[in-house]
Order: sequence, then structure tokens, then C-alpha cells
Amino acid sequence: MANEIKNTPAAIGEDRKVQDYLVRLASLRSTGVTRISELKQQITATKKSKMLSSETKSKMIDDCKKQLEAAKSDAAAHKSEIDALAKEAVSYVNSIATKVEKAVEEEENANIARFKDDYKKKVNEINAETERRIAALDISDPKERKAEVDTIKYEKKSALFDAKSQMTTACDRAKANKNQAYVDHVQTNRSLRNGKTKFSEDMKLKWKDYINRFKLSTFFLNNGLYIAVIIFFIVCVVVAPLQGRGTLFSLPNILTILEQCSTRMFYALGVAGLILLAGTDLSVGRMVALGSVTTGLLLHRGTNIVSLFGMEPWNFDAIPMGLRVVIALCLSIIFCVAFACFSGVFTAKLKIHPFISTMSTQLIIYGLLFFGTSGTPTGSIDSGIRDLIGGRWTLGVVGGQIITFPKLIIPAVIACVVAWFIWNKTTFGKNMYAVGGNSEAAAVSGISVFAVTMGVFIMAGIFYGCGAFLEAFRANASAGTGQGYETDAIAACVVGGISFNGGIGKISGAIIGVIIFTGLTYCLTFLGIDTNLQFVFKGAIIIASVALDSVKYLKKK
Repeated sequence: MANEIKNTPAAIGEDRKVQDYLVRLASLRSTGVTRISELKQQITATKKSKMLSSETKSKMIDDCKKQLEAAKSDAAAHKSEIDALAKEAVSYVNSIATKVEKAVEEEENANIARFKDDYKKKVNEINAETERRIAALDISDPKERKAEVDTIKYEKKSALFDAKSQMTTACDRAKANKNQAYVDHVQTNRSLRNGKTKFSEDMKLKWKDYINRFKLSTFFLNNGLYIAVIIFFIVCVVVAPLQGRGTLFSLPNILTILEQCSTRMFYALGVAGLILLAGTDLSVGRMVALGSVTTGLLLHRGTNIVSLFGMEPWNFDAIPMGLRVVIALCLSIIFCVAFACFSGVFTAKLKIHPFISTMSTQLIIYGLLFFGTSGTPTGSIDSGIRDLIGGRWTLGVVGGQIITFPKLIIPAVIACVVAWFIWNKTTFGKNMYAVGGNSEAAAVSGISVFAVTMGVFIMAGIFYGCGAFLEAFRANASAGTGQGYETDAIAACVVGGISFNGGIGKISGAIIGVIIFTGLTYCLTFLGIDTNLQFVFKGAIIIASVALDSVKYLKKK
């Protein structure tokens, strides 16, 4: 079947008038726009060259710059003519492309219908042949007959699978041909515009690609959990007023959910990198306690109520509050990074699984904190600084309610932007994906697996330190602060699509996962569901997320 598909010709690019437009535009740009690009590349290559002397480089660059000025003048002189011709050419391409795309779509739709009909006929033939072979068996022994029948049925199953695979492949190629017709259209327009893209074309291209590749089974596999969560939230929104608990979907409630997400976002962003490396981190909760206790001790007004390691209680009032805030943040980050590096060295150097190294770190921090503070809360921090960093801005009154905006949302948003930039726009981010996907292949390609692994642990420690510092503004810190936060952070990442198999996931997934998990907890509490029963819902979501991730991973293999 697949061999019968007629490959879509590049009809737009082969059109004589289009070719004429391309030649004319190339001629107009050759001494101007095109020459500018060539000279800039030549200047860059000259600067990087190690074969040329400094004097030779200087002369060549000066000569290129003189030519560059001439090329810019030429480009400016022909700009209006080029723009007008390009606009005319694009308009012509758009006019003929509609007909070409329609013709290709009709042809490929007919091919798809034929492939499906052929598949149905093939299935009927296979079924008929199977029945004929079974009926023709002349074996008296029951065991031998059963064995032969099983063999025939297995061959039937294989033949049906092959037939379906051929049909699916043929249909997929036909859909790709339909998509390619528009791709040719867009690429021709880009060539006419000298490589410039257009937002509407790009969006239409993505939409057509999505439609042509769309499969319902794949859609539900990738988004089934999100659909279930959305349905759950809708049910909660409907049920809440019926129970007399008020409106769940309101601006104050949404802002409260986002405020609860704010500090948890830091922990998820930190552990997300470790999961991307096919690891995990069980020390998150203890890191939170470590940073929060440090912050609470430094920002407490008056003499501390905690006697740290049996020493006399401290009083930091002599130090200006602004400096104390900076010291608290720095120490929180330093302590968390130090313990993260402790775990990282064992993982990166000795290849100990992060489950073990971070669990050990968790126990060490837990013991030190409880021994050092005897489990005593640090007490509330200074009210002035608490309101400045962890308070709320009053936005106004809506429907008789005072609307306030939580300040902790701002640092959480900044953290998300920073994490997104690191993951998507830096070499380190690309190396994270490479090491997570296949550490051996990454090492062979020249990437330092040790450096990347340690970098991820350090990055996690920084996020934990910042989140722990802010956590102290939400409640009185103690050695028990952050209990269970590691499971919430890990679960949020998994729900957000960051795979435990490594190398798969996006930072946006971790963000969505935190919002989903925090929103789920808030909704259940709002509806009066017992706290212990909430763990059942969380557990179900986690196992469903990991199961879907495993199914997707197995299908890719």
C-alpha cells in the first residue's frame, strides 16, 4: 500500500512565475542584503581565525567593513523595489497555493479512503483463509489438532497486525503529504521574504501539523490525567455552593492557591532537574526546615527562644534589619547548597543513586536540627519585615470583599522565569537533557556528566534555599517544618510530565504540577474532606501519573 502513494510534487516552487520572482529578488539582493549577510559572516570568521596574524585580521576586517557600508547603501537603494516585488510575489504564491493544497488534500483523502477499503478487504481475506485452513485440517488427535489450530490463529494474528501496520503507515504518509503542501507554501513565502517568518503562517503550520498527526489514543495518553483533574475541579466548583460552603472559583481563593504555590514552586523547580537526570531528592523537606530555622533565628525580634546546641540564646537586634535579611537569605542558600553538594558528590562521583544519597542527607539534617533546637519553634519573625516580604498588597474591594495580592507570588514568578531560561536557553540546560536521556552517550560526545550532575544539585540547593527563606514568612519555623514537602514536589513534577526515565520533561510541566497539586489540596479542604482522606486522592494521582509515564516510555521503546 505504502508504495502506491504518490509523492506530492513541489508544485509551487516549480511554477515558472514563482521561479522568476525568486531569480529577480535574488538578483536585487545579491549586492545588498545578501552581501551584508556574507560580509558579517566573513568578519566573524576572521575574528575567530587562529591562522591569521593580528595585523592581517585588522586589514581584512577593515576591508570587509568598507564593503559592508557599500552593501548597506545598495540595500537601502533597492529596499522599496525589493519590498514591492516580494509583496507581489507572496500574493501570487498565496493565490496558487490554495488550489494546490486543495488538490493535494482531495487526492490524499481519496488515497486514505482507498487504503482503509483495501485494509478491510485484506482482513476479510485473512479471516476467510484462516477458516478455510482450519476446516481443511485432517488431524484426528485432539492435541495435535489444537496445536495446529493455535499455530494457524497465531499466523492470522500476525497477518492482521502486518495489514494494519501497512494501512497505518500508508495513511500517515498521506497525511504527511497533505501537510507538506502547506509547508512548501510557507517555505516559498519565506524564501521570497528573505527568510522572514510570519506569525499567522507559523501558527497555521503548527495547527495543520497537529491535526494531521492527531490520534485520539495518543491524545488521551498524554492529556488523560489533566482532563480528569479539570473534571474534578469543575465538580468541586459545582458542589461547593450546594454544600453551602460558598463559591470556590473566586479571585480571593485563586490568589490564596497561588500564594500556597509560591514557596512550593521553588522546591519543585529544584527537584525537577534531578528527576530530569533520572534521579530524585528525598531531602527537600529537611532543606526547607534548615533554611527556615536559619531565617527564623536571624529575623526574630529580641532574644531567640531557641538555645542552639545548648548555647546561650542569640539576639541579633544590633544588626540592621536589611543586613539581617540578606544574611538570612545567603545562609539559607549556602546551607542548602552545601548539603545538596554533599548528596551530589556521592551521586556524581561514586554513582550512588540519588534515592540513597539524598535520603542519607535528609536523615543527617533531620538529626542535626532536632538535636540542635530540641524541636523548639524559632518564634515569629519581625512583623515589619514579615509584612514587607510575605504580606499582601490591597488591590481594592470587589463584591463587598477586600481583594489582596500575595507578595510571595512575585519571587515565585521570577524563579519560574529563571528556571525556564536555564532549561531552554543555556548550554547547561541542553546538557541536562543529554545526560538525563543517555549519560554514556553524553559523555562520549564530550559532555562532563560529573559537572552537569553537580550543577543540577547546586541549582536545586539554590532553589531550596530561596524557598526555605520565604517559607519562614508563612509560619513559625521549626525542625519539623517542610515535613512531606519532598513527596509533594516530586509528585508535582511527575504530574507535570517530567519523566522518571530521564531526559523528558519541561519546566512548564513542573509549574503546572505544583498548581494542580496545591489546587487539589485546597479544593478538598474547602469541601471539608478529611485531611487523612486527602492522601488517598494524592496517592491515586501519583500512581496514575507514573503509570501513564511508564506506558508512554514503553511505547517509545
